Amino acid sequence: MISYGEFNEFCKSLPQTTYVVQWGGAHVWKVGDKVFAIGGWNKGKTSGVTFKCTEISYEMLKEQSGLRPAPYLASRGAKWIQMHDDPGLSKDELFSYIEDSYRQVIKKLTKKKRKELGFNEEAP
Repeated sequence: MISYGEFNEFCKSLPQTTYVVQWGGAHVWKVGDKVFAIGGWNKGKTSGVTFKCTEISYEMLKEQSGLRPAPYLASRGAKWIQMHDDPGLSKDELFSYIEDSYRQVIKKLTKKKRKELGFNEEAP
């Protein structure tokens, strides 16, 4: 399990991201004002990390120990997973999924917004 410090440092390393604390103290990371990762919402002994994923990844990950469909988000049809307990994902795996979430969010931004942020037609 990673710490919120490691989570925040990784998210901060991605271009054009912003950070806010909201929703009861959650560490919320955005690109173009759209959320791509959330640290928090877990009352257990481990860090809770939530991220957007593809439909295929969602189907695979929701069955793994330590992972679950993200409360609230997944109940509304969004494909978000929360790592809430051990064993979950390794740090490298988690960071890879967070980076993929970041790219998915960028792809959904308008062309105008992507250009404002300095992104080409394709996500970085």
